[in-house]
This record gives sequence, C-alpha cells and structure tokens, in this order.
Amino acid sequence: MKFVTVEDFRIFPSSIWNTLPSESELIVTNNGKPVAMLTSLNDETFEDTVSAVRRAKAINAVRKMQETSLALGNDKMTLEEINLTIKDVREARKNESRG
Repeated sequence: MKFVTVEDFRIFPSSIWNTLPSESELIVTNNGKPVAMLTSLNDETFEDTVSAVRRAKAINAVRKMQETSLALGNDKMTLEEINLTIKDVREARKNESRG
C-alpha cells in the first residue's frame, strides 16, 4: 500500500494518477493521518467496487454501534427494559410528528 500526501497530490497530480493503476490503491494523508483512499476503477469493476466499499462501511458502522452499546451496558438490559425503551421512542416520535 502506497501513501501520498495531500501536498504531493496538489503538486504532482499527474504522477499520482499515473501511479494509481499499477498500485491499485493509494492512501492520501494529511498531516500524517489517512484521510482518503484512491482505488483504480474501470467500467467492468465499478459497480462491484462501489458495492464492496459501501458494504465495508456498513459493517464498520454496525460494529461501532455494537461497541457503543456494550460500553453503555445495553447488553445487560432485560427484555422488559428493551420493550419499554422501544415504546418510549415510538411515543416520542409520534409526539414529534404531531408538531
């Protein structure tokens, strides 16, 4: 995996675009931290690549929600507490929609 800085991207864009097909992926960094990933695409791989990236982002979002839930102790809730929480949220949404 090759890294390029935002500054390199600004100063040498054609070099980076020329490198991308052979590298497949480039990680763009800003102040040493990754901020974006460039990946080579073509007409044949476009849809599959976009789907794979979206799927990976969704999996990461679910994992983060699970970690947050564990940190809050939600894994110790009883079924009664879960049902009460659902009821409260539904009631609040109903009241919001009424104005």
